[in-house]
Amino acid sequence: MARDSRASAAIEFALLFPVMVLLYIGSVETGNLLTIDRRVAQVASTAADLTAQVKTVSTSDLGDVTSAASSIMTPYSTTPLKIVISSIVADQNNIGKVAWSYANKGAPRAVGSVYSVPAGLTQAGSSVILAEVTYAFTPLVNMPKFFSPGAFNITRTFYERPRKSLTVAKTN
Repeated sequence: MARDSRASAAIEFALLFPVMVLLYIGSVETGNLLTIDRRVAQVASTAADLTAQVKTVSTSDLGDVTSAASSIMTPYSTTPLKIVISSIVADQNNIGKVAWSYANKGAPRAVGSVYSVPAGLTQAGSSVILAEVTYAFTPLVNMPKFFSPGAFNITRTFYERPRKSLTVAKTN
């Protein structure tokens, strides 16, 4: 019976099949994660860039900017996508404060709150447009915690200087 090898291929297949399935699912999930990560970064840069191109912006304009930026996520769901666009103006001491903020979901930044901008981005009286994008990534295959980290947030921040004026004013 020990010399009979007729079923050895079936046994090897039974042992390797779960490993191969896990490798396949892992590669698909990793590909989705990397693609969504790149698209979230592109959404952040697009939202900041579109807002920085004008002298004044309205709530309706910001809604259009977030809608346009959200279309970058296609074919992935935009339901877990949160975009916050803010204007950070540096005072006479070069301390950044939120002049206005808009969020497509949730609460925007508080007007007047201090925001620490990375060194060299502003000088007294200037401003930057800040786009913060968060995407709540959930793996397609929800496996046990041993194999999958579960849902987590992908967050990207992008700064853009206004192009036509020192600050971008919000009209309403």
